[in-house]
Amino acid sequence: MRRNIGRPMEILLVEDSLIDARLTIRALRRGGLQHRLTLILDGGEAMEFLLQEGRFRQAPRPDLILLDLLLPHKSGLDILEDLRSNPQLSDIPVVILTASEDRETRERAESLQVEHFLRKPVNFDRFLEMVKQLKHHWHHDLILPALD
Repeated sequence: MRRNIGRPMEILLVEDSLIDARLTIRALRRGGLQHRLTLILDGGEAMEFLLQEGRFRQAPRPDLILLDLLLPHKSGLDILEDLRSNPQLSDIPVVILTASEDRETRERAESLQVEHFLRKPVNFDRFLEMVKQLKHHWHHDLILPALD
């Protein structure tokens, strides 16, 4: 009988604050979710990564995007709009991580079908609960045979 394993979830973290990125990465580790994480600090580079352009030609397609809204070169909302209008990328779940309290920004992001909207600094308990929900769905959705 062959053993089955799930492949690690591919997570793209788009965050220009290294402090916030470190906190998010630590929370993911504590959540016990098998994942590979790519950190991008710039909105323009995030789109290059997602479109697999330039130096990102071999980039993996993310299974989840953790997206800050206030980014250099291209805002998180602009990235989200581009994602939702691209048939190859529109189904990628997005979690917004932002310090913004602007109601209009939140409503605009939610209208673009984000999975969650978390305020920074991220509440670890709430973030871990969200990660556990994603982990539960992920392991049920993808089971691959183990390599011999």
